[in-house]
Amino acid sequence: MTETNRLMDLVLDESGLPAPTPEIEQERRIAIFDLLERNLFGLPGRDGAEGPVGPFRLTLSIREGRLAFEVATEDGSQQAAFYLSLSPLRQVIRDYFQICESYYDAVKRLPPNQIEAIDMGRRGIHNEGSRVLMERLEGKIITDMETARRLFTLICVLHFKG
Repeated sequence: MTETNRLMDLVLDESGLPAPTPEIEQERRIAIFDLLERNLFGLPGRDGAEGPVGPFRLTLSIREGRLAFEVATEDGSQQAAFYLSLSPLRQVIRDYFQICESYYDAVKRLPPNQIEAIDMGRRGIHNEGSRVLMERLEGKIITDMETARRLFTLICVLHFKG
């Protein structure tokens, strides 16, 4: 990781979305904090030219049913904007929300070994969503699995319907 291939700021545009549950809000805060502490994020070059130099500011939002990425440099100049269909992610997001509900419920009433089993499943689904996201971002954003995992969490937050 270099000082330039990273995110320095991230904004979730949650306008028009329902208020998140306390659990979802906690996931959001942790994901943003962890993401900004350590990440790999860059823009690839085009037509033989090198990509823009960061650090970068990222705004994530849902627009017209698609996931919008707006990338700017430290000084605020827009470097990239693109939309991704949520269709390839919908099922894994749905599965992730279901297992998270089970996990939050289990934490309140089940013994540690059962909580751990549910958490392992939750991590597996989270990894699958992150892998799909990395595939969708190929050629648009340079990143690693840990950064994709945190971005996937934030996409889930944006996709939350209440």
